[in-house]
Formats: sequence, structure tokens, C-alpha cells
Amino acid sequence: MDFLGEHQPEILPGNRQLPPVQGAVEAPHGTTIVAVTFPGGVVLAGDRRATMGNMIAQRDVEKVFPADEYSAVGIAGTAGLAVEMVKLFQLELEHFEKVEGAQLSLEGKANRLSTMIRSNLGMAMQGLAVVPLFAGYDVDRGRGRIFSYDVTGGRSEELNFATTGSGSIFARGAMKKLFHDELTEEQATTLVVQALYDAADDDSATGGPDVARRIYPIITVITEDGFRRLGEDECSALARSVLERRLEQPDGPRAALL
Repeated sequence: MDFLGEHQPEILPGNRQLPPVQGAVEAPHGTTIVAVTFPGGVVLAGDRRATMGNMIAQRDVEKVFPADEYSAVGIAGTAGLAVEMVKLFQLELEHFEKVEGAQLSLEGKANRLSTMIRSNLGMAMQGLAVVPLFAGYDVDRGRGRIFSYDVTGGRSEELNFATTGSGSIFARGAMKKLFHDELTEEQATTLVVQALYDAADDDSATGGPDVARRIYPIITVITEDGFRRLGEDECSALARSVLERRLEQPDGPRAALL
């Protein structure tokens, strides 16, 4: 980054000059990402659909990536730019660890991602926004933490759960009713699947579990043992159990009134 910044700064993602355009730029967009904390860690998950306007651009896109051993990023917004940003973020964290001999703190990682999002502001103003969700296990505090962002790079730490993307409002409503402080890891993973199902139920840009094509949400768990992505068999079992219950209760589990 330092070398490019000195010799060819124009090829860095935030410095590229885009030609003037008329109207919105059509590019594949990632949609809904959700995260929830539980005692001992945090779960970060995302659906698999990418859209371009009113069309489905890809049914099995990957939107959740490990940033390093104890953190992960879920991307929403312009898919191509988001994936490039995540790869650069991964590289910077690895470079820092090699140079300093220690990992950057979770707070430092969140701040660095904020700076990278801010560098994309010019493209965001032309409709090519990237709005990720960052989650990780804070080894210093011994708990999972979640950070959300806006297109300007503004960073906020979220308590308990967070969502981003086109279906976020529906996923957040589901999580608000189902979350409690004593969730187990299994309950937390089930909760994110329920939230993504509700988002897909009301948002056409969010993809639900596709049993026929064996396309299921990407679910990751980050604890003191590090980052772990659930295998296809685990995701399939979770999705199928939720689908079976939805046959009896199409609107999902009910929260108590009092």
C-alpha cells in the first residue's frame, strides 16, 4: 500500500477516476448480512443472492469472509468492489502481523476497515457503495463484538445483533424478537437462519435456502478458538429444520407478548 501510494496512487481502489455516467450504474449487488453475539463469541452469516436491478445476477455468491483468525467481514453493496476491499483488508492484517509480530486489536481492525470504506466514497456517490458488517472475538475483553458502517466510513459498535443490506430491516425485526442474552452457539446459528428466512420472505433481493440447488446461507462462528465456517452438512441441517417448522408456522416462531 505504501509503495503504490508513493509511485502509482491512481491505481489504488479509492483513487481510481470513474468516467461521468448518466443514471444508476448497473452492477451485481450483495444483499443481506446478519450478526449476533452469544456468550463466548459471535455468529456472522449472509444469504447467497446477488442482484442487478430487478434480475438475479448470481444465486450462490459468497458474502462472508474471514479477515484473520479472530474476525470476519460480511459484504453488502457492490459485489466486485466489496470483494476487492475484503482481499486488501485481509492482506493488510496479515502484513501488520508479520511486521509487528502481533495481531492488530479488534478495535484497530474495525478502524482500518472504516478508513478503507471512506476511501471508496467517490464511487459510493456514483451508486457503487460498499457497506460491510465486521464481527470478531475480542481476545482482550473475552467476548464477541460487532461493528456496522455507513457509506462514509462512519463506524458504530452494535450491541447483541446487527444487520445490513436490502433485507436488513426485516432481518433486524426477527432478531429483535428472538434474541436473548443466554443464547447457546447452536441457538445463535439457528437465529441467524430464521432472520435470513424472514428477510427473504419480504425482500426480493435476499435469497432464502434453496434446497433443490443445495444453496444455503454462509454461517461463520468466531470464538476464543478462532474463526470457523459451518460445513454444508451443518448449514443444510439447520436450513431444513427451519423450513420444516415453517411448514407449520409460515411466519416463524412467536415471541411472548409479556
